[in-house]
Amino acid sequence: MAPRPSHLRTTLSTALIALACFLAPIGGLAAWAAYGLADTGRYVTTMAPLAANPAVRNAIADTVGAGIMDEVGHRADARPMPSAVRPFVHDAVHSFTGTATFRLAWDAGNRALHDAVLHALRDEREHEVTVDLAPVTAQVKRRLADDHVPLANRIPVEHTEVSVLPAQDLDRLRKGFRVLEFAGFWLPVASAVFAISGISVAACRRRALTATALGTALGGAFLGLAIAIGRRLTLADLPEEAHQPAAGAVYDALTATLRQVAWLLVALGLAVALASWLTGRYGHLLLPRRYRRASAAPAPDPAQEPTRVRV
Repeated sequence: MAPRPSHLRTTLSTALIALACFLAPIGGLAAWAAYGLADTGRYVTTMAPLAANPAVRNAIADTVGAGIMDEVGHRADARPMPSAVRPFVHDAVHSFTGTATFRLAWDAGNRALHDAVLHALRDEREHEVTVDLAPVTAQVKRRLADDHVPLANRIPVEHTEVSVLPAQDLDRLRKGFRVLEFAGFWLPVASAVFAISGISVAACRRRALTATALGTALGGAFLGLAIAIGRRLTLADLPEEAHQPAAGAVYDALTATLRQVAWLLVALGLAVALASWLTGRYGHLLLPRRYRRASAAPAPDPAQEPTRVRV
């Protein structure tokens, strides 16, 4: 016995809607990675408030202070620095992180870092990714000179290359970045096309719309859960527990837009599902009165209608 057309339409609609709901959170994740993280201006704007974050400032003070102590200790003409000096160096660096000059250096460093990584991902050459600190030093020197800081003009601007990404990891990241650029555009488009097609071919479109909305809300919830799990795994891989608050602040800043997308999917899906259910249950109350009377009037019984007999 061949299946009825309504069964075929229901099966096809279910498959299309399920595929659309599955691709919606993945498309949001790919679009965030391809268009959110890959935009230098947006990246710098996202990272700018972290310059005033206490956890980030403490982590920078610890790292820079330890670097200063190591650099002084390795110099041949320098005297050995006592351990009691380390807290004073930390306090001096931490005090500098509260100035406008540090915020300028923070933005310039993030811009240089992002430009270097993005250029390497879009380039075909195999080389180590490095960042030249000379432009950052030049901007800081110019800012200090404008503020009339003594001896600011004597700060040397040297081309110092800092390694950011090894060459053996670049090829893998480049392939992943290309996949994200392709998926970030086509996955959301495919999800929308599948959803519209599934609702169009359904035997009951209101029920199909409700299922699509609920599936979209469920996908948004799974996306939010994935963000939370990713944060836990990222912080668990850090070697030092002291820098976990700073890394958590950076992770939260970078994924803020993605969390908004997850909540938007949940809210929009639940709102559409509720509206579809209300219109299906109470939609007749929204009709004009004459249409309600016409729909509520019973149809005449054919048995009671008078018949004409031809004589």
